[in-house]
Amino acid sequence: MRLVVLMRTALAIGLAAACGIGLLLLAKAHAEVIGAVSTAFQWVGPNHKVVVEAYDDPLVDGVTCYVSRARTGGISGALGLAEDKAEASIACRQVGPLRFDKPLPLQDEVFSERMSVLFKRLRVVRMVDPKRNALVYLTYSDKLIDGSPQNAVTAVPVLSSQPIPIKK
Repeated sequence: MRLVVLMRTALAIGLAAACGIGLLLLAKAHAEVIGAVSTAFQWVGPNHKVVVEAYDDPLVDGVTCYVSRARTGGISGALGLAEDKAEASIACRQVGPLRFDKPLPLQDEVFSERMSVLFKRLRVVRMVDPKRNALVYLTYSDKLIDGSPQNAVTAVPVLSSQPIPIKK
Protein backbone atom coordinates (compact mmCIF):
# COMPACT_ATOMS: atom_id res chain seq x y z
CA MET A 1 0.00 0.00 0.00
CA ARG A 2 2.77 2.40 0.96
CA LEU A 3 4.61 1.62 -2.30
CA VAL A 4 1.48 2.51 -4.31
CA VAL A 5 1.19 5.85 -2.50
CA LEU A 6 4.88 6.59 -3.14
CA MET A 7 4.50 5.69 -6.83
CA ARG A 8 1.41 7.92 -7.19
CA THR A 9 3.22 10.79 -5.46
CA ALA A 10 6.27 10.41 -7.73
CA LEU A 11 4.00 10.29 -10.78
CA ALA A 12 2.16 13.45 -9.69
CA ILE A 13 5.44 15.29 -9.08
CA GLY A 14 6.76 14.12 -12.47
CA LEU A 15 3.58 15.29 -14.23
CA ALA A 16 3.70 18.67 -12.51
CA ALA A 17 7.36 19.12 -13.42
CA ALA A 18 6.77 18.05 -17.02
CA CYS A 19 3.83 20.42 -17.36
CA GLY A 20 5.83 23.26 -15.83
CA ILE A 21 8.79 22.64 -18.12
CA GLY A 22 6.46 22.36 -21.11
CA LEU A 23 4.76 25.67 -20.29
CA LEU A 24 8.11 27.41 -19.87
CA LEU A 25 9.35 26.06 -23.21
CA LEU A 26 6.12 27.02 -24.93
CA ALA A 27 6.36 30.56 -23.61
CA LYS A 28 10.00 30.90 -24.75
CA ALA A 29 10.01 28.97 -28.02
CA HIS A 30 7.13 30.60 -29.90
CA ALA A 31 6.83 27.53 -32.11
CA GLU A 32 3.73 26.92 -34.14
CA VAL A 33 2.92 23.27 -34.72
CA ILE A 34 2.09 22.82 -38.39
CA GLY A 35 1.30 19.11 -38.18
CA ALA A 36 2.43 15.68 -37.07
CA VAL A 37 2.37 12.08 -38.28
CA SER A 38 2.52 8.95 -36.13
CA THR A 39 5.46 6.66 -36.79
CA ALA A 40 4.90 3.93 -34.20
CA PHE A 41 1.87 2.83 -32.22
CA GLN A 42 2.18 2.81 -28.42
CA TRP A 43 -0.19 0.79 -26.25
CA VAL A 44 0.07 3.29 -23.42
CA GLY A 45 0.56 7.02 -23.94
CA PRO A 46 0.88 8.93 -27.20
CA ASN A 47 2.37 7.37 -30.33
CA HIS A 48 5.90 8.15 -31.48
CA LYS A 49 5.65 10.83 -34.15
CA VAL A 50 7.37 13.29 -36.42
CA VAL A 51 6.30 16.87 -35.72
CA VAL A 52 6.69 19.87 -38.05
CA GLU A 53 6.95 23.25 -36.33
CA ALA A 54 7.37 26.78 -37.70
CA TYR A 55 9.72 29.31 -36.11
CA ASP A 56 9.88 32.93 -37.23
CA ASP A 57 13.37 34.42 -37.17
CA PRO A 58 13.23 36.99 -34.34
CA LEU A 59 15.62 39.44 -36.06
CA VAL A 60 14.60 38.99 -39.70
CA ASP A 61 10.98 39.75 -40.53
CA GLY A 62 9.83 37.67 -43.47
CA VAL A 63 11.81 34.48 -42.75
CA THR A 64 10.23 31.36 -41.25
CA CYS A 65 12.06 28.12 -40.50
CA TYR A 66 10.23 24.80 -40.60
CA VAL A 67 11.81 22.13 -38.42
CA SER A 68 10.75 18.49 -38.47
CA ARG A 69 11.87 16.20 -35.68
CA ALA A 70 11.03 13.03 -33.85
CA ARG A 71 8.95 13.13 -30.68
CA THR A 72 9.05 10.09 -28.42
CA GLY A 73 5.68 8.82 -27.23
CA GLY A 74 4.70 6.23 -24.67
CA ILE A 75 4.53 6.89 -20.95
CA SER A 76 7.90 8.64 -20.77
CA GLY A 77 6.93 10.92 -23.68
CA ALA A 78 3.61 11.78 -22.04
CA LEU A 79 5.41 12.68 -18.80
CA GLY A 80 8.04 14.76 -20.58
CA LEU A 81 10.80 12.40 -19.44
CA ALA A 82 11.69 10.86 -22.81
CA GLU A 83 14.83 11.74 -24.72
CA ASP A 84 13.95 12.58 -28.31
CA LYS A 85 16.24 11.42 -31.10
CA ALA A 86 18.93 13.82 -32.29
CA GLU A 87 17.55 13.88 -35.81
CA ALA A 88 16.00 17.01 -37.30
CA SER A 89 15.46 18.57 -40.69
CA ILE A 90 15.13 22.26 -41.49
CA ALA A 91 13.84 24.37 -44.37
CA CYS A 92 13.82 28.16 -44.04
CA ARG A 93 11.93 30.29 -46.53
CA GLN A 94 11.16 33.89 -47.28
CA VAL A 95 7.46 34.18 -46.48
CA GLY A 96 7.11 37.95 -46.83
CA PRO A 97 9.12 41.11 -47.46
CA LEU A 98 12.49 40.95 -45.69
CA ARG A 99 13.10 43.54 -43.02
CA PHE A 100 16.09 43.74 -40.71
CA ASP A 101 15.33 45.52 -37.43
CA LYS A 102 19.02 45.87 -36.60
CA PRO A 103 22.40 44.64 -37.88
CA LEU A 104 22.91 40.88 -37.56
CA PRO A 105 25.90 39.14 -35.98
CA LEU A 106 27.73 36.83 -38.39
CA GLN A 107 26.51 33.87 -36.29
CA ASP A 108 23.64 33.80 -33.79
CA GLU A 109 21.47 31.16 -32.13
CA VAL A 110 17.87 31.92 -33.08
CA PHE A 111 16.17 29.01 -31.35
CA SER A 112 16.91 26.39 -28.71
CA GLU A 113 14.65 23.79 -27.09
CA ARG A 114 15.19 20.86 -24.73
CA MET A 115 15.03 17.37 -26.23
CA SER A 116 15.33 15.59 -22.89
CA VAL A 117 14.79 16.43 -19.25
CA LEU A 118 18.51 17.13 -18.83
CA PHE A 119 21.47 18.08 -21.01
CA LYS A 120 20.16 17.63 -24.60
CA ARG A 121 19.01 20.55 -26.78
CA LEU A 122 17.89 21.16 -30.35
CA ARG A 123 19.48 24.33 -31.70
CA VAL A 124 18.98 26.50 -34.78
CA VAL A 125 21.82 28.88 -35.63
CA ARG A 126 21.66 31.66 -38.24
CA MET A 127 24.87 32.48 -40.10
CA VAL A 128 25.30 35.40 -42.48
CA ASP A 129 27.13 34.75 -45.76
CA PRO A 130 28.01 38.32 -46.80
CA LYS A 131 29.80 37.29 -50.01
CA ARG A 132 26.62 35.67 -51.39
CA ASN A 133 24.19 37.92 -49.47
CA ALA A 134 22.44 34.92 -47.94
CA LEU A 135 21.15 33.79 -44.56
CA VAL A 136 22.22 30.24 -43.70
CA TYR A 137 20.38 28.26 -41.01
CA LEU A 138 21.88 25.18 -39.33
CA THR A 139 20.04 22.80 -37.01
CA TYR A 140 21.77 20.29 -34.75
CA SER A 141 21.45 18.83 -31.29
CA ASP A 142 23.99 18.93 -28.55
CA LYS A 143 24.40 17.08 -25.32
CA LEU A 144 26.51 18.03 -22.32
CA ILE A 145 28.74 14.96 -22.65
CA ASP A 146 28.25 13.56 -26.16
CA GLY A 147 26.60 15.68 -28.87
CA SER A 148 25.41 14.36 -32.21
CA PRO A 149 27.08 15.19 -35.53
CA GLN A 150 23.70 14.86 -37.29
CA ASN A 151 22.67 18.20 -38.71
CA ALA A 152 20.74 19.90 -41.48
CA VAL A 153 21.31 23.17 -43.29
CA THR A 154 19.25 25.51 -45.45
CA ALA A 155 19.75 28.98 -46.91
CA VAL A 156 17.61 32.00 -47.75
CA PRO A 157 19.07 34.15 -50.55
CA VAL A 158 18.58 37.89 -50.22
CA LEU A 159 18.39 40.12 -53.31
CA SER A 160 21.63 42.02 -53.96
CA SER A 161 19.63 45.25 -53.93
CA GLN A 162 19.05 44.65 -50.18
CA PRO A 163 22.40 44.01 -48.49
CA ILE A 164 22.21 42.23 -45.14
CA PRO A 165 23.26 44.65 -42.36
CA ILE A 166 26.09 43.07 -40.37
CA LYS A 167 26.91 43.86 -36.75
CA LYS A 168 30.48 45.09 -36.47
